[in-house]
Amino acid sequence: MTQAIKEESLYGAALRRMQDKTDSPSWIKRLRESALERFEETGFPTVDQEDWKYTNVAPIARSDFAPASPAGVAEISGEAIRPYAYAESSQSSLVFVNGAYQSQFSTLAALPEGVVVAPLSEALTGAHEPVLREYLARAINAETDGFAALNTAFAGQHGAFIYLPTGAQVETPIHLLFLATESEQPLAVFPRVLIVAERESAATVIEDYQTTDEAAYFTNAAVEVFVKENARVVHYKVQHESDQAFHIAATHAELERSSVYDLTTITLGARLSRHGINIKLAHEGAECWVDGLYLVGDGQHADTHSLIDHIAPHCPSHQLYKGILDGKSRAVFNGKVFVHKDARQTDAMQTNKNLLLSREARIDTKPQLEIFNDDVKCAHGATVGQLEEEELFYLASRGLHPELARNLLTYGFAEELVEKIKIESIKKQLDEAILNRLHARLEA
Repeated sequence: MTQAIKEESLYGAALRRMQDKTDSPSWIKRLRESALERFEETGFPTVDQEDWKYTNVAPIARSDFAPASPAGVAEISGEAIRPYAYAESSQSSLVFVNGAYQSQFSTLAALPEGVVVAPLSEALTGAHEPVLREYLARAINAETDGFAALNTAFAGQHGAFIYLPTGAQVETPIHLLFLATESEQPLAVFPRVLIVAERESAATVIEDYQTTDEAAYFTNAAVEVFVKENARVVHYKVQHESDQAFHIAATHAELERSSVYDLTTITLGARLSRHGINIKLAHEGAECWVDGLYLVGDGQHADTHSLIDHIAPHCPSHQLYKGILDGKSRAVFNGKVFVHKDARQTDAMQTNKNLLLSREARIDTKPQLEIFNDDVKCAHGATVGQLEEEELFYLASRGLHPELARNLLTYGFAEELVEKIKIESIKKQLDEAILNRLHARLEA
């Protein structure tokens, strides 16, 4: 009860201040208040709940994270931000520092006419407000998830809106950079991203979380993606938060007829991270890829929960997640493919592979299939293993330093996912993380 009162006083007071200071439409104010009420009823999830039994978020609940201000000029220079920029999106990026949009570091010059990329706070009072009213909070259900409810309570404070009109083809990747910097007190940031891709449109979006230092903070992110008929969205999520940070995220997508959604998640940082993924293949011929790579070191915990929901017939889905665990780390993978009774000729493949570089590392993996139609092609599997001593001996016998040999074998394990990435700047960042950040130790 004391914890619930603390949460209400902290987040409730912050929401009231925000509502008083911002000129938002009445519908978004009602949405926020309703979500806060729901959060106050449910609170943060506990290990008593089945979906959270392996991930204890009590450290988040016990901490006094102050909700970050939606406005404010970052005390950081363009030179300090430059290392986090991608050359491929130098003219198509939005930059947020501690949640606040930074127009001086953002540029959208490369976007075609009609394409909208804007801070969510500005879009709520602009010409596309009706689109936000139709889609915001439609895919993510704040009723069943305390973190989703808390994010929705602050929806519009931090985050971005991307709108692709019919037929729009965006050649340049759109980079959404959420950068954390040291602050006087630990902050809570609530990025909310809404992507609406109309018929026959296409774009690549990079959702990127980075930090300039090792401060403690809390990121509670939510992304909703709506892919209309014959549209295509390629989505990269890069999570490289501070090793003292907490990162809880949800990505929900709804796909229409013959649309394509390709999601690749790279998890490198955070003391504790959780990514909930929900993909609805709601119309015939929709197709999705849901892939990811998590690299966790000593003291880190990474959790991935995914649901690929096959509602309509003739929908293929592909899922490959790989994990590399070092030191005393832990990862959780729970992936479910649900095939409804009308989803005939579903073609679903789900695989989770894990490489343990330490005997103290632990993985809990649970791929699942629930099928209610006989005319389907579905498969799933999971593997857990260590580096082969024979392979290490072979490389060492040819003059390679043992640490280099371990890194090369580790890279070989991850290469399948690395090669899938089409953004060279992301590949370079990942190469460095695999080859240099992880110092694999083969214990006797």
